[in-house]
Amino acid sequence: MSYQAHPSAIVDEGASIGADTRIWHWVHVSSGARIGAGCSLGQGVYVGNDVQVGDNVKIQNNVSVYDAVTLEDEVFCGPSMVFTNVYNPRSAVVRKDQYRRTLIRRGATLGANCTIVCGTTVGRYAFVGAGAVVQCDIPDFALVVGVPARQIGWMSRFGERLDLPLSGEGEAVCPHTGDRYTLSGGVCTLEKQGIET
Repeated sequence: MSYQAHPSAIVDEGASIGADTRIWHWVHVSSGARIGAGCSLGQGVYVGNDVQVGDNVKIQNNVSVYDAVTLEDEVFCGPSMVFTNVYNPRSAVVRKDQYRRTLIRRGATLGANCTIVCGTTVGRYAFVGAGAVVQCDIPDFALVVGVPARQIGWMSRFGERLDLPLSGEGEAVCPHTGDRYTLSGGVCTLEKQGIET
């Protein structure tokens, strides 16, 4: 076994878990789950069958990653944040054939207690503030907060707020990495990487 699991964790037969992943107290990983290398699954995490988790993902305490969710590499899921997979659930109506896929792109941060409504995509290195409710797609590098989530700025790969307008044109440099970002037509792009983080 190339990963580490606390004795209280349940890892169902058939689950695929990458090297150096750490699984903490009272975690349940379902048999169909695919988890990459170097991940951390905190206390009380649940991972469903139809779930893909990339490398170096951190899933903090009390997060349930339900079926139809994909987390790309280096995603951060804050404590007690929430995924859904049925848009209009009813206890008396079976809708397991109506799961909506959710995609969290590389490097995105999902803050503590935020909710990601199913069927949405959170862009690369986007930053969802604590307690926000995401109901629509979030662009790459966007900073969103509130209920419902609304964009208030842009974030660098390093996790620092960029000095860019919400729309229009602009350029900014991350002071920590030297990465250069360009805003054009409401789209933020990493134009030139500085040092690797």
